[in-house]
Amino acid sequence: MPLQDFCVADANAAVLVNGVACKDPKMVEANDFFFTGLHLPGDTSNAVGSKVTPVNVAQIPGLNTLGISLARIDYAPCALSSQNPGVITIANAVFGSTPSIPSDILAKAFQMDTKVVNHLQTKF
Repeated sequence: MPLQDFCVADANAAVLVNGVACKDPKMVEANDFFFTGLHLPGDTSNAVGSKVTPVNVAQIPGLNTLGISLARIDYAPCALSSQNPGVITIANAVFGSTPSIPSDILAKAFQMDTKVVNHLQTKF
């Protein structure tokens, strides 16, 4: 349970509390709870064809200690190949694929020991 109603992040503080120290409540202003730019499309003309616009305590200091954040994700046209593409999680697709990807290939690709890859494959 929070000890206070709000704890606006003070990025200049030397002491860290739950990530970022609290600003003096007398110094808090409306802009500490406001973010502009989420309505603007992100530039998707890059190698991955997407742009993530994060909104967390770095953008809205008033979110400090609340345990919430959000993000806008823009995809270039045709990033998706279906009207209902679904979701593919990387871990399931890589370590739980059928047929399985040989562990020596995954070990080389992820630069880790084959035993670790074998262990991960058992989880999926």
